[in-house]
Amino acid sequence: MNYLTACFRPGLDRYTRRGSDAGGKKEGLLWYKDSGKHLNGEFSMAVVQANNLLEDQSYIESGSLSSSGSGPYGTFVGVYDGHGGPETSRFINDHLVCHLKRFTAEQQSMSVDVIRKAIQATEDGFMSLVTKQWSMKPQIASVGSCCLVGVICNGTLYIANLGDSRAVLGRAVKATGEVLAVQLSTEHNAAIESIRHELRSVHPGDSNIVVLRHNISRSIGDVYLKKAEFNREPLYPKFRLREPFKMPILSSEPSISVHQLQPHDQFIIFASDGLWEHLSNQEAVDIVQNNPRSGIARRLVKAALQEAAKKREMRYSDLKDIDRGVRRHFHDDITVIVVFIDSNLMSSASNVKFPTISVRGGEAGAS
Repeated sequence: MNYLTACFRPGLDRYTRRGSDAGGKKEGLLWYKDSGKHLNGEFSMAVVQANNLLEDQSYIESGSLSSSGSGPYGTFVGVYDGHGGPETSRFINDHLVCHLKRFTAEQQSMSVDVIRKAIQATEDGFMSLVTKQWSMKPQIASVGSCCLVGVICNGTLYIANLGDSRAVLGRAVKATGEVLAVQLSTEHNAAIESIRHELRSVHPGDSNIVVLRHNISRSIGDVYLKKAEFNREPLYPKFRLREPFKMPILSSEPSISVHQLQPHDQFIIFASDGLWEHLSNQEAVDIVQNNPRSGIARRLVKAALQEAAKKREMRYSDLKDIDRGVRRHFHDDITVIVVFIDSNLMSSASNVKFPTISVRGGEAGAS
């Protein structure tokens, strides 16, 4: 419960709406922030809602990555794609960055260990919440979220992922002038054969293990698939598994990779799978490379929606007129954050004080 107390931040709104970089604009089901500055360059964000309640949550914060307020300095990016409801993705958005800053302060540096501990603390906090609310709100045990995190600190890019959101790097090739797409995140989707093999090896006695709800093998939340005591009444029968399980079916262990950023690394696209259902890695990178930076996240969302409309043999303008809830039959919630990397800023960023900017996707405010 200390995790919950330490990271309950009632003052979060004062961060998300502070300064010229805070907040964004809304147009119908689309929220966007066309341009903002972070410690290492610029960024662009966009979110389009398809579900009755927005299940995608997102966040970017740049400045001190430590709760002590001193260094190290850098940029944090989070994309949380919820399923079964918005509770888990909202919980992650409220708590994960706070845990990260606390562990950074304890270790006085950024590391893989800090990120892993922050994600585990967030999972533990949500488990505690489910335990508390189980008797009154049992369906919260069936809510979960994918979790994609990026941290840029001291010229190093850390990528952590649970589920099927994706981070893609745009890397310039000097000889040809091309910008190639490099996928940085590992996906945990049961449609991928290597993930199916992993599941079978961990659960050798369960022939149905790869038939997973939401198709993901790792997440935060989904407590009914991790602790057998929540796989029972009063949880709705449609969620309950027929056979008892001894081992957690889903894992909350993130895949974490570390990349030393180079001058030819131009930008990173962080997005929920709603984008990648309709655009390939290279198509997304080409769109970013060939268009102005300002509004680029919104342009990527539009490109995905145009593809979604084309697949249903309808016009993009007609798709835009469909209301939330019904829209989910045509596409998922889509979140995109494009983070541009300025190599000139990168060399001095770790020691330069930067006024903290924080933007929470979907929240309107000054732009």
